[in-house]
Amino acid sequence: MDQFSSDPFSGRFSDDPASQRNAARDSLFLAATLRIDQVEVAVRVRNISAGGLMAEYADRVDSGMPVEINVRGVGWIRGHIAWSAEGRIGIAFDRPIDPLLARKPVGHGASTPHFAKPHIFRG
Repeated sequence: MDQFSSDPFSGRFSDDPASQRNAARDSLFLAATLRIDQVEVAVRVRNISAGGLMAEYADRVDSGMPVEINVRGVGWIRGHIAWSAEGRIGIAFDRPIDPLLARKPVGHGASTPHFAKPHIFRG
């Protein structure tokens, strides 16, 4: 039996909080509003899970800083900065959310514009 892991990166980044995540993440590209130091800024969410998300945010922020983020379909969520690196931040939520709510369609069927509805012609 092999005593070494076949994964060359296992244990390599054990101090990195991002490597200690266990929840499944849902990759997406979604606009959101981040409230940090009483200022609201637009950010782009890249992935989301029940416990947190990763977003594009160019400014430097300190880990542990309290924040709120408004994600479509979920609403305002309180959390804190878990990590910050190279124009991206990780936010750990104060309470778990249902990440699938962020994927629900915005339209309600009857109010969906006509041009967005597919036309199926059978010949």
